[in-house]
Amino acid sequence: MGEIYTRERLLEMRRAWRAANKKVVFTNGCYDILHPGHIRLLESARGLGDVLILALNTDASVERLKGPMRPMISQEERAALASAIEAVDAVTFFDEDTPRELIAQVLPDVLVKGADWSHFIAGREEVEAAGGKVMALPLEPGYSTTGIVEEILSRK
Repeated sequence: MGEIYTRERLLEMRRAWRAANKKVVFTNGCYDILHPGHIRLLESARGLGDVLILALNTDASVERLKGPMRPMISQEERAALASAIEAVDAVTFFDEDTPRELIAQVLPDVLVKGADWSHFIAGREEVEAAGGKVMALPLEPGYSTTGIVEEILSRK
């Protein structure tokens, strides 16, 4: 079961993981309505290292990116769900529009995003400059939070 970290505590843990030669994988997203596609991506990401960090957009960040109807689930509840996923070791938040600043601070060994973001992976330059790898993993077909929300709204 993962733990929810402040940014400061996460950076302390990153130093400890580095000292212990742990390979750290980082991914991020809104994870507003958790679905099988999220779980499979997280499991694949976790398989690339020893520790998986999931950085969640804050509620304000989700609203800026997705519009006034989102998030559907608060950041505290999203973090609680994410930390209960076996593949996730650490959960933290970022309020910026992208996690670039956080990624530059953490400097994971592997940065992962879903293939739908392969055109722009925030933090790519920083991770590669530090000798890390950046990977766009394939998505599970048929799953998207936006699609789920649209389906629910169409059923009224």
